Amino acid sequence: MPASRLPGDTIAAVATPPGRGGVGIVRLSGPLAKAVATKLFTSARPDFAGLRPYRLHHGTVRDASGRVLDEVMAAFMPGPGSYTGEDTAEIFCHGAPVVLAAVLAAACAAGARPAGPGEFTKRAYLNGRLDLSQAEAVAELIAARGAVDASLALTRLSGGMGEAARELGRALGELRAGVCLAVDFPDEEVECQPKEAFADGVAAVMDRIDALLAAGRRARPFREGAVVALFGKVNAGKSSLFNAFLGTDRALVADQPGTTRDYLEEGLDLDGVPVRLTDTAGLRETPDAVEAAGKKRGRDVAGRADLGLYVVDGAAPYAPDPEAEALLEELGPRRVLVVVNKADLPAAEPGAAKKLKARGLETVAVSARTGFGLTGLLTAMRERLTATDGPPEPAATAPNAREAASLEAARLELAGLVADIRAGVPYDLLGARLETAAALVADITGETTPDDVLNAVFSKFCIGK
Repeated sequence: MPASRLPGDTIAAVATPPGRGGVGIVRLSGPLAKAVATKLFTSARPDFAGLRPYRLHHGTVRDASGRVLDEVMAAFMPGPGSYTGEDTAEIFCHGAPVVLAAVLAAACAAGARPAGPGEFTKRAYLNGRLDLSQAEAVAELIAARGAVDASLALTRLSGGMGEAARELGRALGELRAGVCLAVDFPDEEVECQPKEAFADGVAAVMDRIDALLAAGRRARPFREGAVVALFGKVNAGKSSLFNAFLGTDRALVADQPGTTRDYLEEGLDLDGVPVRLTDTAGLRETPDAVEAAGKKRGRDVAGRADLGLYVVDGAAPYAPDPEAEALLEELGPRRVLVVVNKADLPAAEPGAAKKLKARGLETVAVSARTGFGLTGLLTAMRERLTATDGPPEPAATAPNAREAASLEAARLELAGLVADIRAGVPYDLLGARLETAAALVADITGETTPDDVLNAVFSKFCIGK
C-alpha cells in the first residue's frame, strides 16, 4: 500500500452500538493509542507497571482535571498484530451514553481525534490486514439480517472472495503470458499459442466468472431482503393472514369493508430470507378520500414487490377485479402467488382456483383463522423468492453488488476478446483486453481501487468499526 495513503494520527470512537448497555467500548488506534490510554487510565493495582499487551487491566479513567469518569477495564494490542495493524487500545466502560461520551472526549483531549465512519477497518485495509472484499464483509456481517446472510459474510471475511479474485487474476496472467512470445521477441522464432486453444482458455475464465455471478444472484434475497405484499379485494382476509404470519394482532380486523386504510409493514424471517411483509388496503371503489389515498399507496407498494400474494376469498363467488387484474399483469406469474383464503369454510365456487391456475398462477389454499395451509404457503413463498438458480451453499463465495459489477465488466471484456480472436485480430493487439479484465478483477480486493471508491465503501460503515 502506498505510504501516502497510510494515516499517521490516532483516532478514537465508541465501538459499541448507540444506547444503554451493560458494557460500552471506547477504541483507540494509531501511534499514540498507548500513550493516550495511559494518560486516562489509573490502575487499581499498586504494583501496576504499565499497559501490558493482550491483558485486561482493572482501574479507573480520569479526565485532564483528575475527575474519575468511570471504573473500567483497559487493554492494549500493539501493531502490527492488532485489528487495524496499528497500536490499539480499548477501554471497557459501563454502557451509559453519558459515560462513553465523557471517556471519548477525554481521549480526544489527550491527543486522539474522533474517528470517521469505518475508519478502523479502513486502516486495517490500508495496513494490509484485510483486502477490500474482507473489509466490506465486516460491514455486511454487522448488518446481517439472517443466518444465511451472516454465513455468506463470514465466508467473505475469511478471504473466500479475495482468493477467488486472485485465482482469476492468476489465470488471466497466464493467458497474457501465453498470448505470443513473438510480441516481446520479434526477432526470435517462437511458437504462438493456437488461437482456438487461446479462445478456450479465455472461455474457461468466463465460466468461472459466471459461477461467481450466479452465486451472487442466489445470495441477493438473503442479503438485501425481499418485499412481499398482500393485495386483493376488501374482506378477502389479507389483514387476518398478515396477523397469522406474524403470530400477533398487528393489523385491525373487522367485517366492515375498508378497515385497512393505509399499508402496514412488519419484518419476517422466512427461514433465513429477511422479508418486509406489507398489508395493503383492500381494492374497491370508494368515495372516501383517505381510503382512496391509502389504496393508491398500497397499490404502488404491491407493484414494486418482489412477490405479491393475491388473497382471494374462497368462501365468496369469484369475480375478477380490474385493479387486481392490472396488478397481476404488472407483476407477472413469477412474482405472484394466489392465496385462496377461508379454506375452513365451504367453497362458494370450487372452480375459482382452477380458473386462476389455468392462467399460469400458482394457488395455495389456506385458512388464516385456523392456520391451515400456512406452512405450505411459507414454503412456497421462500421457494419463489429464492428461485434464481436455487439458494446459495452455506460456504458459497458470493460477490456483493460492487464486486459483481467488476466481474460483469471483466466478463464483457473477455467476451470481446473471444470475438477478436475468432475474427483474426493479431496477437499483439489482444493483450489490452486481458489487461483491462485483470484490472477489473483486481478491483475486487482493492489492489487497483482509486481513493474515491474506497471512500464510498468505508462511508457506509458505522463509526467505531
